[in-house]
Amino acid sequence: MPRRTLRNQRGQAVTEFAVILPVLLLVLLAIYQFGVVFNNYIQVTAAAREGARKAAVSRTAGNCTAVQTIATNAARSAAPGLNQSNMGVTVTATCTNNAYAPGTDTTVRVTYPYAISILGRVVASGTLSSSTTMREE
Repeated sequence: MPRRTLRNQRGQAVTEFAVILPVLLLVLLAIYQFGVVFNNYIQVTAAAREGARKAAVSRTAGNCTAVQTIATNAARSAAPGLNQSNMGVTVTATCTNNAYAPGTDTTVRVTYPYAISILGRVVASGTLSSSTTMREE
């Protein structure tokens, strides 16, 4: 009789599943967190592109400050899923006589902080950044 109970394997699958479940959940949470950070990066890139495009075509909208404000607002509105207070937008261009000259380059750089946390512990953090340069029309 004792040999039969030693060979009985009922419950083996449940035990193996209980052992592997925490590892599986950690992997799934890491995949989710990576997806959130990647989505934020896509929005940062789109915001930089939109801000540079708006600055390039709005050269005649006013002085340098007005065009920079237009580009900054366009970049911020292109990333509605991001926290606007944490988002940094800088517009760099050559301003001559308080206006952008046609043919000069305008660069828009967008930054946004990220943190990857698994089970409440931050495992990685940093700043996502993207910049786009376009020529003034």
